[in-house]
Amino acid sequence: MTVESITADVNRSSSSMDSLTSVVVVDASSSKAKSLADSHLEPHFGGAEIVRVRIKAIPVVKQKDIVVGLSDGLTVPFALTAGLASLGNSRFVVIAGMAEIVAGAIAMGLGGYLAGRSEIEHYDSEYAREEKEVREVPEREEEEILEIFEPYGLDRAALEPLLGNLKAHPTQWVEFMMKYELNLEKPDGSRVWISALTIGGSYFMGGLVPLIPYIVIQDSLTALYVSCGCTLLVLFIFGFVKGRVVGVSSPLRSALEMMFVGGAASAAAFGIAKAMPRPE
Repeated sequence: MTVESITADVNRSSSSMDSLTSVVVVDASSSKAKSLADSHLEPHFGGAEIVRVRIKAIPVVKQKDIVVGLSDGLTVPFALTAGLASLGNSRFVVIAGMAEIVAGAIAMGLGGYLAGRSEIEHYDSEYAREEKEVREVPEREEEEILEIFEPYGLDRAALEPLLGNLKAHPTQWVEFMMKYELNLEKPDGSRVWISALTIGGSYFMGGLVPLIPYIVIQDSLTALYVSCGCTLLVLFIFGFVKGRVVGVSSPLRSALEMMFVGGAASAAAFGIAKAMPRPE
């Protein structure tokens, strides 16, 4: 890691922070750093989210939101409809299943919205605290910067150019501490509703897969077999695609795990419903 690369990143942020998030990849072993081109999208995942260049004016649908919505949408309604199918009434399965899908999509969407709002509020509170510390106790903040780079063998003398640049730009200093000390990226407030709609919509679309057979097939047992086959196939494909996108070592294993979880949930629901005493 070089001080010059971090300093350059701070300098660039003062002129481009409002329009573009510049991503810098740092190679600690070779002491090289390179800036990604504006149009380049990195196909790597950091935690649960893909690392990419983000244009602030354009809300971006995150793969994470789609994965969360589809995962729950395929498994929860699948288990519910399988359990209800044991009652032998396809119409009842359709009514109850549709009610669950709508309610689940709303709940998932609101959950995504509240999670996004909480993330923004957390970032804002940490930003205010960091801003106060930079203003009132800059010496302590300098020591924290030294602690950040100490594992890379950089002492105060090597960091003087960076420290001087940050002192001259207090706003960039705060943003530097948010990113490198707290590992917090500024959430995009404009995409909170995008996230909510994506999660809710994905849940709804996923929930239709196990429900459609009961809509078109009158016999509930036949519909159950078709629903299981279609849903398990979609779960397998979804798990495989998710594994490829995320970059796991074995997409096939991811597909089988997804299919197993959905199948086990539906089998458990069917068995419990079948074992429940029925009114005479």
